[in-house]
Amino acid sequence: MIRIIKYNDEEGRRLTESLLSRSQLEHGNVQHIVDNILADIKAKGDKALFGYTKEFDKFDVNSDNILVTKAEIEEAYSQVDAELIRVIKKAADRIKAFHEKQKTNSWLEPSSNGEMLGQLIRPLERVGVYVPGGKAAYPSSVLMNIIPAKVAGVDEIVMTTPPSADGKVYPTTIVAADIAGADRIYKVGGAQAIGALAFGTESIPKVDKIVGPGNIFVALAKRSVYGYVNIDSVAGPSEILILADDSADPVYVAADLLSQAEHDELASAVLITDSPELAEKVKAEVEKQTAVLERKAIIEKSLDNYGAIIVVNDLDEGCELCNRIAPEHMELSTREPFGFLSKIRNAGAIFLGHYTPEPLGDYMAGPNHVLPTGGTARFFSPLSIDDYIKKSSIISFSKSALEELGEDVIKFAEAEGLTAHANSVKVRL
Repeated sequence: MIRIIKYNDEEGRRLTESLLSRSQLEHGNVQHIVDNILADIKAKGDKALFGYTKEFDKFDVNSDNILVTKAEIEEAYSQVDAELIRVIKKAADRIKAFHEKQKTNSWLEPSSNGEMLGQLIRPLERVGVYVPGGKAAYPSSVLMNIIPAKVAGVDEIVMTTPPSADGKVYPTTIVAADIAGADRIYKVGGAQAIGALAFGTESIPKVDKIVGPGNIFVALAKRSVYGYVNIDSVAGPSEILILADDSADPVYVAADLLSQAEHDELASAVLITDSPELAEKVKAEVEKQTAVLERKAIIEKSLDNYGAIIVVNDLDEGCELCNRIAPEHMELSTREPFGFLSKIRNAGAIFLGHYTPEPLGDYMAGPNHVLPTGGTARFFSPLSIDDYIKKSSIISFSKSALEELGEDVIKFAEAEGLTAHANSVKVRL
């Protein structure tokens, strides 16, 4: 169960280092398997794709049944509770509204001397969204990955998700994809789906970028095809870090820690506080709440491995530790949370105040819940419409404008030993 430790003692330093050094991809021999699957898809296209789907998902897929039909979409709507459909649509509207604010425009700036510089922004042509299958369905992730692409203006969004043995896709997955704006849904999953999106097959078109979460096979496949296509990131286990003072309610704090610990056994849930009394109360509350939760076994292993309550001397020291860990989710559960906001440099999403629990961001708030994990918030950002656009620089010079910079270009080029570069300008002067 969750431990209370002091940041500056040996155990505290050891735990901190384990959080900072844990690998996002403990893969053993999986990489070799993934490499073989990708090579087969690249060489054999649909034949390999259909074979692996039959082997792993037990569905006899072919070119006639690989695509989710309009009739299947209508059937999915009839199978999903009307109130849940309402909630999904409301979430979609909020996510769209938030991402609309991220839009930037192309620009072109002329100068009086005949020089013109600018930037051209264009959406990607085709994006592939991977959605995990299995017993659990996460329509929120479908919305978060597809809606920013629609807002960015991507021409075509194709989704892949593993089917059941009878060729069915989870109804809420289909409904969320339809509401979000997916153009096509394919019944394939795993590393073979990533290969199909990256290289293209007879049935599935090659995309420009692949986004979306998945298991270790999917994560390693995405990493392996990077360069053939772009990817969003290689996601690791979920994380929450809460910075709290004695104004925090231990019931709230414990509930928020457990909301992430239930994801899987590798998830990390950490409280940093300057209040030893709060630490003890949260520990007791974690044990009390865990006892009645459905995913108790997963939570206990998560907290045993990567859970902790760390007591610091003061909250400034706590902020320093937060920035070292660079968590996926961070809650500022303090009297004056906005007062600490300027001190947080590294976090995927920051939740301020006692009434802003992390699950609010997972589902309904609007900002994207696809966030950097494993300390990568030091240099990565949440998924946004920037992930679905590309930028081109625009340069236009008149003869007089070239004459102003020409000799400088020649000097630079000759200093680098690139005389043909220099000559390209010389012949114009």
